Amino acid sequence: MASLQSLSITFDCLDVETQSLFWAELLGAELDEGANEFVASIGGVHSGESPTPGMLFLKVDDHVETKNPLHIDLDDPNYPADVDRAIALGATKVGSFDEYGIEWTTLKDPEGYVFDIGRRKQN
Repeated sequence: MASLQSLSITFDCLDVETQSLFWAELLGAELDEGANEFVASIGGVHSGESPTPGMLFLKVDDHVETKNPLHIDLDDPNYPADVDRAIALGATKVGSFDEYGIEWTTLKDPEGYVFDIGRRKQN
């Protein structure tokens, strides 16, 4: 059984503050605690607080043509357990990362769409 619990719609942003405040205002939502110039979220992303998808805003230096600027993030409290499962189902591993208090692996689904599986780092 998969341990994936929640998901977020993730935006790669040149300006995290502008993007996150725009969407928060548009949706009448509050930013989650811990927002900074590198990462912000709405809807309890990586906390399991919301039963619906949240929105995650990540700082990037530029938009990369080979990566979707908008993609799905799956929160996995037992990360990286489900990375191997995704690969066995047909995903391709792009790389693993550890930044901004989050650790994750970027994968491509069988048709090449990028998605991430990860979690907020344990303190």
